[in-house]
Amino acid sequence: MVFLTDRGRIRSHNEDNGGIFVNKDGTKLAIVCDGMGGHQAGEVASEQAVNHLRAKWEETENISSPEPAETWLKTYILQTNQLLFDYANTHDECNGMGTTIVAAILGDSYLSIAHVGDSRIYLFSEEVTKQLTEDHTFVNELVKTGQISKEDAEHHPRKNVILQALGTEESVKIDMKTITYDDPGYILLCSDGLSDKVNEREMEKVLLDGNQDVSKKAQELIKRANHYGGEDNITVAILELSISEVGSG
Repeated sequence: MVFLTDRGRIRSHNEDNGGIFVNKDGTKLAIVCDGMGGHQAGEVASEQAVNHLRAKWEETENISSPEPAETWLKTYILQTNQLLFDYANTHDECNGMGTTIVAAILGDSYLSIAHVGDSRIYLFSEEVTKQLTEDHTFVNELVKTGQISKEDAEHHPRKNVILQALGTEESVKIDMKTITYDDPGYILLCSDGLSDKVNEREMEKVLLDGNQDVSKKAQELIKRANHYGGEDNITVAILELSISEVGSG
C-alpha cells in the first residue's frame, strides 16, 4: 500500500490530503480528499476531514464484514460534514470551504467504499478495469441524461463544477457500495489532479506493470500527470488486493 501527494507544477500550495490508516484489528482505511475554498480554506477542510476520520478509525475494531464497514463510513463521514460545516460558519476566513472525499475500507474479502464529489476510486486487475465511483459533477449529470457524450465531457468548460462536497451544506448524500472480487489487483483512490490528466487505459498500464513495485507505480502516475500539465494538486492511494484478501465475487 502507498499514499503519495504532489503539489503539481502550477499551484502554490497543496489542498489535497489523505492517507492509509490501520485500525486495532489491522484493517485498512484509505482516504483521498481534495479541498476547495479561498484563502487556503481548502487545505483546512481536507486536513480536518482526514484528521477526524483517522482518529476515529484508529480507535475502531471489529469491522469484519461489509455491513459494519458501510455503517462506519456513513456515520463518520456525516459527522465530518457537520464538523466542517460548523467550522466554516464560525470562521469567516473559511466561509464556503469544502472537500471532496473518497474512502475505502479493505477487509479480508470485501471492499466497502464511500464518496462525495469528483475524486475517484478505480479497480484494476488482469480481469477487469473499472471506475467504482460516479462523479458528483454538473457535466456527469449531462452525460447521465444523454445531453452530451462521455467524450464531450472530457473537454467541457464546466467540467470541474462539483454538485456535492463535504462541509458546504448541512446535509450531504454519500454514495456507497461494497464489492467482492476473485482475483488479485489494485484499488486506486485519486484526486481529479490525476484523473483529469491520465486516462484509465494509461493508469491500467502503470498499475499492472509487473516490473515496478507499488511505490514506483504511484510515483509514475504522479510523474505522468505533471508531464501532461500538472495544473492541479495530484494525490494517489494504492491498495493491493493480494491472494489472501480475495473473496468470492
